Amino acid sequence: MIKIVSTVGHQFRELENIEDNCWIHLGDPTEKEISRICTVLGIDKDLLHAPLDEEESSRLDYEDGVNIVIVDIPHIVPTNDGFSYETIPLGVFITEKNIVTVCTDEDSLVEDFWNGRVRDFDTAKKTRFLLQLLYRNAIRYLSYLKMIDKASDQLENVLHKSMKNRELIQMLRLNKSLVYFSTSLKGNEVILEKIMRSHNIIKYEEDSELLEDVITENKQAIEMAGIYMDILTGTMDAFASLVSNNQNIIMKFLAATTILLEIPTIISGFWGMNFASMPFMETPGGFYIIIGASALIVLIVGIIFWKKKMF
Repeated sequence: MIKIVSTVGHQFRELENIEDNCWIHLGDPTEKEISRICTVLGIDKDLLHAPLDEEESSRLDYEDGVNIVIVDIPHIVPTNDGFSYETIPLGVFITEKNIVTVCTDEDSLVEDFWNGRVRDFDTAKKTRFLLQLLYRNAIRYLSYLKMIDKASDQLENVLHKSMKNRELIQMLRLNKSLVYFSTSLKGNEVILEKIMRSHNIIKYEEDSELLEDVITENKQAIEMAGIYMDILTGTMDAFASLVSNNQNIIMKFLAATTILLEIPTIISGFWGMNFASMPFMETPGGFYIIIGASALIVLIVGIIFWKKKMF
């Protein structure tokens, strides 16, 4: 998908063809769409392909008159039993006259600009647009982190009532998402610091102030991701200990029960031997005496086990 937009007097309009000071967004683009942009703007095709690689790391570069900024953005992926949080690369290419964004997701972060959620949005101010995009990215990380924290609280409440593999797997998935977020946010932090030192991008004082706000929000997201990850890891360890403890209790109960059941079996085994000299063989009511003795022994052993909290 290719979308070309421009702002004139803060009025948002969509274009058919590329003009000066317009913004071109490539969301999950085809090879034909990439070739079109490369031909018109003279950008190397390999540069536009880089953000389409999910393993591409965050980086800041300058090549053939093009400022290249690649950062990781949060992304929700549907699953069979809900959804998971991951990160995908977003490439921002700033040329002398235009700005190009490339991502494997069609809308993702840029929909905030299309829906008018970003104030003072102007495609002619390329540096400010980049910083506004990075600021919205940090805000979205914070929003998703709060959603992850809320989801983990809900899972914890469910696990208090009944421990099931499904909930434990979901908690593991959330922890995995936090690892992705933490790693991506730290990579983005390095890029933001490089942008602050770059004279090719930051040229005005007001842009520096906005960049400081972006760095602050990104650091807050890093701290939140670390805190939530520690909490979730501790929660999972606690529940793992509970599962292990419950298993030990069950095994202890089964072992004690087995011993009690073995007592009558052993006694009946002795009196089942074919010897005439066995006690109570000729005694009237001998059968009931043996049964009573077995029950008494089982009762005594059961009381001992109960005092030792085997039950």
